[in-house]
Amino acid sequence: MNSRFLMLAAAVIGATALSSPSEAVEWAPVVRESLIESVRLDGMVEAVQESTVSAQTAGTIVELPYDVDDIVESGTLIARLEDTEQRARLQQAEANLEEAQASLEDAQQRYERIEPLAERGVASQSDLDQARNALNAARARVTRARSGVEEAREQLDYTRITAPYGGVITARHVELGESVRPGQALLSGFALDPLRVVVSVPQRYIDLVDDENDLRVVLDDGREMTIGKITRFPFADAPGHGVTVRITFQNGKMDVYPGQLVRVMLPVERREALWIPAESLLRRSELRAVFVRDESGPPRLRQVRIGAREGDRLEVLSGLSEGEEVALDPEAIFARSESQ
Repeated sequence: MNSRFLMLAAAVIGATALSSPSEAVEWAPVVRESLIESVRLDGMVEAVQESTVSAQTAGTIVELPYDVDDIVESGTLIARLEDTEQRARLQQAEANLEEAQASLEDAQQRYERIEPLAERGVASQSDLDQARNALNAARARVTRARSGVEEAREQLDYTRITAPYGGVITARHVELGESVRPGQALLSGFALDPLRVVVSVPQRYIDLVDDENDLRVVLDDGREMTIGKITRFPFADAPGHGVTVRITFQNGKMDVYPGQLVRVMLPVERREALWIPAESLLRRSELRAVFVRDESGPPRLRQVRIGAREGDRLEVLSGLSEGEEVALDPEAIFARSESQ
């Protein structure tokens, strides 16, 4: 025990302001509970849905309502191409369909006139066959014309590019007035929810990673994310020989972004430990001590050795026993003892 600690202890024991053991002091018991030892791993947040939207038809950019860092909803118009050519093709396809339908109606009427005549022997079999073939050809032309209308309508729809999912735009690859071709990149972005954490786990711990383990993802401000599916890669990375693990989580408040670093706490061992409230610890330079309740006299200052911290409690490695009580406001007791 160092001299500084002896001086502090002597000052408290010699105080008369706390001659009654229970005078204006709140106490908390030293408890024995489980301690989960975890390995801290550095993970990085990435988007589950990330893509680049490309042009599916040729045209000139006439509208770009959003730019980088803008948030869009699913189905929102994010780019529009000049559609004069596509509308003209659609009108032509619709006209071809009307013409084909008229030809089909004419062929149907001719066949219906010849068929009863052929049955009575007035019309020849050759006339009936020609009418039937003309009817089948007219039906085929209608089918082809309908396909042409669908294709033209699809090409017209391609001039309106919408967001495939809600998210944030990260890059714009074209400008207004620029001519684009099919396959050319227009805008890039990612969805803000859900996200996932990618972390490399050392091989000796990889068997501990599963959905049943109390694995935690912790942000820099101490918040824990509610995690979902955990995926282990079936191979180890060449550089560090770790195994990549993906952990999905819900980004409810939209305040976590891809590229952020997070802490992944992987439990590796569970053991019993003694715990005291963090507020009961007195810190003076290198001294770590608590005031222990003494039923026969004033509180006694006792030096302790502290281990892990878990929330608002501290692990005690030595200096206390289970069931003892420590003061919750050691600073007040210390200040009172110094004033004596």
